[in-house]
Amino acid sequence: MQALRVSQALIRSFSSTARNRFQNRVREKQKLFQEDNDIPLYLKGGIVDNILYRVTMTLCLGGTVYSLYSLGWASFPRN
Repeated sequence: MQALRVSQALIRSFSSTARNRFQNRVREKQKLFQEDNDIPLYLKGGIVDNILYRVTMTLCLGGTVYSLYSLGWASFPRN
């Protein structure tokens, strides 16, 4: 009997009324990404995209410099 009450509560919580909390923002995002304002596509999402882009570039450049340093250090023989 307790399992039946729990299952009914779960069904009510996931009913169609619970889905109305989220709005469909596809049209807003389409307008944002399709307008011609000379901003690269990977930066049109705002400040979060800008931060992610800069962190990614920093990590890539840091990794490249470190790998070149490691190759240079490994290319000289030890005495």
